[in-house]
Amino acid sequence: MTHNNFIHRHLGVSEKDTKEMLESIGVANIEQLMQEVVPDKILLEKDLELPSAMSEYEYLHHIKSLAGKNKIFKTYIGQGFYNTVLPGVIQRNILENPGWYTSYTPYQAEISQGRLEALMNFQTVISELTGMPIANSSLLDEATAAAEAMLMLYHSRSRTAKKANLNTFFVSEGLFRHTIDVLQTRAGALGIELVIGKIEDYPEQSFFGAIFQYPDTLGEIRDYTRVIAELHEREIPVVLIADLLSLSLLKTPQEMGADVAVGSSQRFGTPMGYGGPHAGYFAALEKYKRNIPGRIIGYSYDKNGKIALRMALQTREQHIKREKATSNICTAQALLATMAGFYALYHGPEGLRNIASAIHTNTRILAQALDNLGYRLLTRNFFDTLAIQVPSGTNTATLNQLLLKNEINVHIIDYEKLSISLDETSTHKDVVKLAGIFARFLGKELPHLHFDKDGKEAFPEGMKRQSTFMQHPVFHRYHSETEMMRYMKKLEEKDLALNRSMTPLGSCTMKLNPAVSLFPLSWPEFAEIHPFVPKEQAEGYQELIQKLGDYLKTITGFAAISFQPNSGAAGEYTGLLVIKKYLEEKGEAHRDVCLIPSSAHGTNPASSAMAGFRIVIVKAAPNGDIDLEDLRLKAEEHKDRLAAIMITYPSTHGIYENGVKEITDIVHRYGGQVYMDGANMNAQVGITNPATIGADVCHLNLHKTFGIPHGGGGPGVGPIGVAEHLKEYLPNHRYVDLGHAKGIRAVASAPYGSAMILPISYAYILLLGKEGLKKASQYAILNANYLKNEIAKDYDILFTGNAGRVAHEFIIDCESFSKEAGVQVIDIAKRLMDYGFHAPTVAFPVHGTLMVEPTESESLSELKRFVSAMRNIRREIAMIAQGEYDRQNNPVKNAPHPLQSLMDEWDFPYPKEVAVNPMKTDISEKYWAPVARIDDAYGDRNLMCSCLPVEAYENKEN
Repeated sequence: MTHNNFIHRHLGVSEKDTKEMLESIGVANIEQLMQEVVPDKILLEKDLELPSAMSEYEYLHHIKSLAGKNKIFKTYIGQGFYNTVLPGVIQRNILENPGWYTSYTPYQAEISQGRLEALMNFQTVISELTGMPIANSSLLDEATAAAEAMLMLYHSRSRTAKKANLNTFFVSEGLFRHTIDVLQTRAGALGIELVIGKIEDYPEQSFFGAIFQYPDTLGEIRDYTRVIAELHEREIPVVLIADLLSLSLLKTPQEMGADVAVGSSQRFGTPMGYGGPHAGYFAALEKYKRNIPGRIIGYSYDKNGKIALRMALQTREQHIKREKATSNICTAQALLATMAGFYALYHGPEGLRNIASAIHTNTRILAQALDNLGYRLLTRNFFDTLAIQVPSGTNTATLNQLLLKNEINVHIIDYEKLSISLDETSTHKDVVKLAGIFARFLGKELPHLHFDKDGKEAFPEGMKRQSTFMQHPVFHRYHSETEMMRYMKKLEEKDLALNRSMTPLGSCTMKLNPAVSLFPLSWPEFAEIHPFVPKEQAEGYQELIQKLGDYLKTITGFAAISFQPNSGAAGEYTGLLVIKKYLEEKGEAHRDVCLIPSSAHGTNPASSAMAGFRIVIVKAAPNGDIDLEDLRLKAEEHKDRLAAIMITYPSTHGIYENGVKEITDIVHRYGGQVYMDGANMNAQVGITNPATIGADVCHLNLHKTFGIPHGGGGPGVGPIGVAEHLKEYLPNHRYVDLGHAKGIRAVASAPYGSAMILPISYAYILLLGKEGLKKASQYAILNANYLKNEIAKDYDILFTGNAGRVAHEFIIDCESFSKEAGVQVIDIAKRLMDYGFHAPTVAFPVHGTLMVEPTESESLSELKRFVSAMRNIRREIAMIAQGEYDRQNNPVKNAPHPLQSLMDEWDFPYPKEVAVNPMKTDISEKYWAPVARIDDAYGDRNLMCSCLPVEAYENKEN
């Protein structure tokens, strides 16, 4: 081992500890463990043909050389992506802080109060800027948010409309073209008919909804008040895609009567990053609160009457409704929403107005200059974007050559028209330079420009925003860097993230996110690239994407990779659409049945339904495997219509199923394709792969297996790999040639999805190298089997595979404790907080269980600490069962115990130390949950999802 050997930094277990763990498991070495765990028939015959590991020093030099190949031109392309200024205090304390980027989705609310408050701030900003009463805590991007809005209105149709099969949706031709593409993708799968054009041309037609862009793709600001009122008279609800920053100056969607407002928060401090990740936003009228996709943060109270935050309503509805779910949203863009919320806090309402006003002033002055030069302005009322027609005898191609020579990008519409979008980084000097180039193109001198800040706005008086926004004290307190830094730290310390302790979540893989892999996110060479620039300006990105794709092809055994899906669930949906297109091209469009095991992730049936398939459930056998006999029966029954099966491997139960090759063979025999959910890919890398197993498509959770942080619930990346026969059907994009001859339309706003975080997975692969990647998988299996063996001394393990082994995760059966001691599995989850642990996955995939995944990054000492905590909780349950503790008033049922409980009168029938320091460890190192057990039911019955007035906190005890 050298000091630069990354694998020993990534793996938590030392060589000495490995021996102890192998002895505990009862095997001589890791190779023997692999032979006992993994079926012989799926083992790779040779090691992966990947580069050897780089040191961190070597990698930084390498990635810096790639970054240098990207060219940072002054970009005015717009179309939903803009330069912005990320305040240093947010960059350093949020984006680069593991306390924020390593936290998990806040399903355990008591230990997530910091990130929940940050997301509540974001929701409040969205709600107040749009004027809508309710907003969620982010979606994936603008285009998919628009598609979710269409889908929500489709599922919200009246009974009469459903009975009449009303399936037409109006799309304004003023939408960004890539958004229209994503709408067409989503609509086609569900048989929704899009009518694209001017609404005036369809005065009598019925639609289940309509969507408009505000300002539109040419930058035009239109007052939709009358149009919306007329559509409402026809019982047609309306979605507005609104530029968030412009709403600090312009009339809100709510004031115009819109039912839904969606868009992107990208220009609130998140760099363009060659397309993402960027938090999409979604806001709607109160009547849609139970239909809104994604997560909504709401208020409730803890058992002591203290206000507390939690995820509200049907946050994980796809796990409940499965194929009847109205959305498959799982991962969102929580980290980016958090950053956008802090950006709004830091600037406050006046700051946002000042930024927007400065952009508008510069745009207005540029418009005057271009008009004076003889260019025809196609945009009359604008905020930041001008559409321009070049004079007769000239063309945009020649003009663009001149602009590119001066390192300037604009949006070329066609041979005669282009558009220019200014942003927060645009200066007076930029405006002068830009106007000067347009003057030179016509052989003219540029007249002097007057930067009059007090000039008349370039939109009608009636379009000015009259309402106030962001008046809560939180938006007025943190405008100095000192105050902002302290507020961020206060919120961070309320949370329990990977920088404090192990997060043993089954199915979610909370492994180390290497710091060295995150550095490029802050480099302008990666951050400041627009997704629609010519490829030659993004040579570094292109090389990285090509190499990363090649590495992932080697790892999966597939022929091609698409990086466009920007979450795991989006990858599922995309992969199924690729299968669907392939079958259609083969003349087998009638194949519409998708087989799904009963144990599958809830997103599987939800994604399948969104892709237009009919779901047929396959039973699980008593040992947790897919029931092969039931599979044969279902495949035979639906052989003429079988399209696909969705499987997870190792299985959702944490087992390497011996019959997996038989599963794939059966489906192929009956004409179907095999889709593999890549959630458990971290137990495959270097050991087996989807192609060897027989899969045709697999999505990869780069935010799980390949080192991208979870960020409190996103960003995620869900690229798909496909076999040779499917590669020409991968997603295309109108602005970047992706080379897929028969490809489906775009599934996201940007051609490569969330490209800015792809360097993280690229780093992960290069730093581990071919040996390290395999070892990471082996140690994930080693750690899980060691932990399983130790915990099995006190708990029942629900499923085991060959030789009583598990894969990289396992399931603890807690169902009997309910009858034995009145203890539910959620009580154990909450009690673990007192021990300083985030709970394992609760009640998935089996009711009454905990699913544990230690990952390869945890040390033996941390594994032992978790075992001790679980052992101690088991003793506490036994004491309840034996009557030593009351069945209701005991340390487990009352958990967690916040610090405040020590300050109040102690009225529990057990000592304080038992409650807050059960392991008798150094109390100075203890994590304190900031609130006691939260009342979930109250929060759902009384939905409050924007910042509460100060009086609410003052009166909470009354």
